[in-house]
Amino acid sequence: MAERWSCVRCGTPVARDGDGRWSCDLDGSVAAIDAYAEPTVHGLLQQASQVAAPTWLPWPMLDQLSLSGTGAALEAAGRPLATVAALSGPDVVGGAADLVIVCEEPMVGMGARYAGTAGLDIGSEIAHRLPAVHVSVAGRTTPMWWIAGPADRDVFVGEASGRWLWVVAWPATAGALVHDGLPLRDLRDLLGQVDLIPLTGLCPRL
Repeated sequence: MAERWSCVRCGTPVARDGDGRWSCDLDGSVAAIDAYAEPTVHGLLQQASQVAAPTWLPWPMLDQLSLSGTGAALEAAGRPLATVAALSGPDVVGGAADLVIVCEEPMVGMGARYAGTAGLDIGSEIAHRLPAVHVSVAGRTTPMWWIAGPADRDVFVGEASGRWLWVVAWPATAGALVHDGLPLRDLRDLLGQVDLIPLTGLCPRL
C-alpha cells in the first residue's frame, strides 16, 4: 500500500506529488522503499526475478552469518534505483554483528543513510585516496575505500556494475568481515540456490 512507502534517504513516509513522483517533506523528490518484511525464500525469489538491478551478498555466505532482509528503492515509475541486503550473525570479537550492503545509482542516498554520512557525492570523498581492501564482485576485483562515519560502525564504498557499492558493518569491529577477496554475488545469479541461503529474523538496521 502507498502509505507503507518511505524516503530512501531518511525513512520519512512519502506521497506522490502532482507529477506522480515520490515526494518527502524533508528531502523533496526521492526514490522510495516499501516496508521490509521477514526474509523468506519466496521473498528472495521475488526480489531476484522482479528487481532489474544487482542485490549483492557474500557467496558463499560468510561463516555463521544469515541473510536478514532485502529491499529495493524505486522511482515512482517503478525503476529500481537502489537495492539493499542485510546480514546478521556473531561479531568477530563477540556479541552480535550486522552488515548492510547497498547497490545504488549516483545521488540516491540509501548508502549515505546507513553509513551515517552527510552529502550524496561520495566520489569526491574517495578521490585521490588508496583503497582499503579489494573485494570480488561477480568475479571481478573491485577496490573499496574506507570512509569515516559514526563511531558505532565501519563503512566501505566502491563501484561495481556502474553503481555505488556500500558495505556498512555494526559494530565497527565487524568491519573485519570486509576483507580482501570477499566474494560478492548478485542474488539474480543464485536463483537455483536460493533455498541454500541461510535466513534469520529481520535486521533491526533496516
